Amino acid sequence: MHIEICHLIEGARKAEGLAVIIDVFRAFSLECYLFAAGAGEIRPVGTIEETFAWRGKDPSCFLIGERQGRMIEGCDMGNSPSVIDPERIRSRRIIHTTSAGTQGIVNAIHADEILTGSFVNAQAVAEYIRRKNPEKVCLVAMGKAGREVAEEDELCAVYLKSLLDGVKMPDIDSRLSALKTGGGKHFFDPGTQDVFPEEDFWLCTRRDCFDFVIRVERDENGLISRRTDAPRA
Repeated sequence: MHIEICHLIEGARKAEGLAVIIDVFRAFSLECYLFAAGAGEIRPVGTIEETFAWRGKDPSCFLIGERQGRMIEGCDMGNSPSVIDPERIRSRRIIHTTSAGTQGIVNAIHADEILTGSFVNAQAVAEYIRRKNPEKVCLVAMGKAGREVAEEDELCAVYLKSLLDGVKMPDIDSRLSALKTGGGKHFFDPGTQDVFPEEDFWLCTRRDCFDFVIRVERDENGLISRRTDAPRA
């Protein structure tokens, strides 16, 4: 298995084989929490226009969207796992658009298979890939708006690679903690906590707490993310 770490939207466009699109803060951590809370399906989309077009096709759908971290006006929720209300999302179709994560998905046009990546289900992702044993794996760290490297996504890519290589990473928890003063410092700034609540940091840096992967497929309505149980040893 050849494993390559790629970066940003350009990396998503070049990704081949099995691509893992990584967005720790917060898109693909959020999607794990959404599925755990009972979401019916999640549809990643690239544009704001496509997001709101779903209202015409399915008035009952639930819109989640952000740009520059802020909730898009008119959406039902922003990109924040700490504000999930299971009663509002249970069994519903969720339309999800973000500045980085979903942009990676829509740009990964050469990938044979797409998974999402975050710390909260990294072990499950690695186990799925090991069992699938593809010739090539591209770990795509999406960064800030897909244009600027983000420490947390790069660290997640390195962690996933270590799991796939079978190499222990004894400093992973200390490096996750260090994000408080690095890539995640905005979650602790009182001036930005209306957009980036501190609780989101802790939820997104929990490690290996979900035993499923999110696999992106395509059907007659476009892209769809499905919860898929990771194979057990």
